[in-house]
Amino acid sequence: MTRFRIGEAAGLLGVSADTVRRWIDAGRLVAVRDEQGQRLIDGVDLAGFVREQHEQADPASETSSARNRLRGIVTAVTKDAVMAQVDVQAGPFRIVSLMSREAVDELDLRVGSVAVAVIKSTTVVIETASLGRKTA
Repeated sequence: MTRFRIGEAAGLLGVSADTVRRWIDAGRLVAVRDEQGQRLIDGVDLAGFVREQHEQADPASETSSARNRLRGIVTAVTKDAVMAQVDVQAGPFRIVSLMSREAVDELDLRVGSVAVAVIKSTTVVIETASLGRKTA
């Protein structure tokens, strides 16, 4: 069973460790103490919490077949006569989209505006990486 320390859970969720502590203290997220007294969050519980939060926060997922939605801030817009590149920073992730200049103008995409990157792909590669920790 995989368990995460508060800081690890915060990093995975893109929030501060204080936010995760507040969720635990409020009973929204369950944590147990290990032998050293540190609070640990079960991976299955954390995944369920994330799914629940997403379902409550993203009603658009019910009206679209695309499920990969990353809300962020536009950090760059580069336009030429026909095409444009839009960079969106969604938490720790940089998303780059190439689209028509007309679409950028119609959506009024500008640096500093909020945008949602909607990703639908037939191929998604999932990797695992050693996080330098033991699972409990």
